Amino acid sequence: MSIDKQNSKQKILITGAAGFIGFHLSKVLIENGHSVVGLDNINDYYDVGLKYSRLEELGIDRDLASEFNKHSKSEKSNLFSFVRMNLEDRENLPKLFEGENFDMVCNLAAQAGVRYSLENPESYVDSNLVGFLNILECCRNYNIKHLVYASSSSVYGLNKEIPFSTKHSVDNPISLYAATKKSNELMAHTYSHLYKFPTTGLRFFTVYGPWGRPDMAMFLFTEAIVNNSPIKVFNYGKMERDFTYIDDIVEGIVRILEKNTEPRITEEEQLYKIYNIGNNNSVKLLDFIKEIEQNLGVEAKKNMMPIQPGDVERTWANVDDLMRDYNYRPNTSIKDGVKVFINWYKEYYNVG
Repeated sequence: MSIDKQNSKQKILITGAAGFIGFHLSKVLIENGHSVVGLDNINDYYDVGLKYSRLEELGIDRDLASEFNKHSKSEKSNLFSFVRMNLEDRENLPKLFEGENFDMVCNLAAQAGVRYSLENPESYVDSNLVGFLNILECCRNYNIKHLVYASSSSVYGLNKEIPFSTKHSVDNPISLYAATKKSNELMAHTYSHLYKFPTTGLRFFTVYGPWGRPDMAMFLFTEAIVNNSPIKVFNYGKMERDFTYIDDIVEGIVRILEKNTEPRITEEEQLYKIYNIGNNNSVKLLDFIKEIEQNLGVEAKKNMMPIQPGDVERTWANVDDLMRDYNYRPNTSIKDGVKVFINWYKEYYNVG
């Protein structure tokens, strides 16, 4: 997946490295010859066993990874190391930056989940606001060439214009999670303007694939069907999502990181960028479920329910800007992506 094998190799901090996207991104950047330090606090929002398994795939010993502020070297690659740390840690995070001398940062760490934010708002403020501020401070104080960070399609909130464009207003978030992501974009803009370092925000659209998050639809539906339990189909099935396969997401991030290896940009209009990153297509939820059923050979028991607070009926990413600037081309169909996930799920959970 390397964009340019002749690119100078970089030292990159990836926060959220034990997470779904961070894990896959780390693997590809290492394969491309970059030196990667992964950071994660391994919180218990979902099964920590899955997070440790991802780290083990990267060659990190589970017992060593469990200790806070301890650097663990990969047993599989001398290009990867891991440290367990909270982004809110204002004492140790700057020490990490000072000691490692990073070229770039990709901040994927965040408290995720729309519905969870209705019950646990404090964790979103701690991780997504305080933690992101600490990242920004470290980036400006330690001469980081480029900060790429995760935003979310949820910032579009009640927007009715389809497909969603970065030119549309995002002033109507309908969950605290979305509000924190909108805040991240504003904070990044301020730091780019004041301190003249490039930031790029990526609004992710419903990412799925092997090693995915257990709280996402792909995982929840598969688990329920395998266990002969009914699946919850919200808004009575009248939902559409721009489901984006993990490899297409990682491809876009890698293109951005590997293109921006030049010295700091000075032109104001180039310092701050926001992109949608998605499949550039909207798929009906019931069609998505049908693909899962066909791969499992089982018809799901469907519990049709009203739409949940914080949810939107439809998402669809306009990715024209990313195509123009980075030649981004998502090319994984739902049919192919679901098949790969189901095969991984069966192997990982030993499903007959």
